[in-house]
Amino acid sequence: MGIDVGSSVTKGVLLSDGNIVSTFMLPTGTELSITAEECIEGLLKDRGLTKKDVLYTVSTGYGRTQVKEADKTVTEITCHSRGAKALASGARLIIDIGGQDSKVIRLDEDGMVADFVMNDKCAAGTGRFLEVMAERLGVSLFDFGRMWKTAKRPANISSTCTVFAESEVISLLSAGIALDTIIRGLCDAVAERLLGMIHRVGLVPRVVMTGGVSKNEGVRLSLEKKLALKVTVPEMSQFAGAYGAAIIANESAVQR
Repeated sequence: MGIDVGSSVTKGVLLSDGNIVSTFMLPTGTELSITAEECIEGLLKDRGLTKKDVLYTVSTGYGRTQVKEADKTVTEITCHSRGAKALASGARLIIDIGGQDSKVIRLDEDGMVADFVMNDKCAAGTGRFLEVMAERLGVSLFDFGRMWKTAKRPANISSTCTVFAESEVISLLSAGIALDTIIRGLCDAVAERLLGMIHRVGLVPRVVMTGGVSKNEGVRLSLEKKLALKVTVPEMSQFAGAYGAAIIANESAVQR
């Protein structure tokens, strides 16, 4: 079992014979240990199992030390790398954008971590930044991709600081700038922020996007345009960290 206690969402993955048999996710909230417990219960209930049926548990993420059932804790970088590589064969550059942090990981030709950079001090370029902007615009995050495509051009949003960007958005709305134009500008601003992180670790082909924001098609489109490369979003992209933790747990159980 792999449990990824993220700053916004907690995810769990259960493996049997190396295959995914159950997934579960819920908002992290403030009581991390309780949330982790609820995630475990959700995973097991889905398959009619109990804790005694679990051979080994690995926890990862922001609150990994709060998972009481964990046999081992492993860093997000390692787990996200393992999970993304398993979800998208041949992955070399992983862009993971969560609710309150973002990370870019470059893998070498053997699939091992070669370099990485994290942004966990500021909401810039994270899911929270996009949530605040969506609330201000009165638009669902699910509509970002559709509206990105209808925009003739992106609005110029110079700041990815949530406070300053919100002021820019208010000014653009007051000036009568179309919603889709503003949304495309916001997606471009997030992509531009990520671009700096990508260049710090080195751009390589076979780019894979994971984390909650990977489901935001507008951000993916902006990234592809700026990188001039295809960005792959695996079907279970939100579970990459938990899946990687479960893979490590499976290996550890075999070695026992």
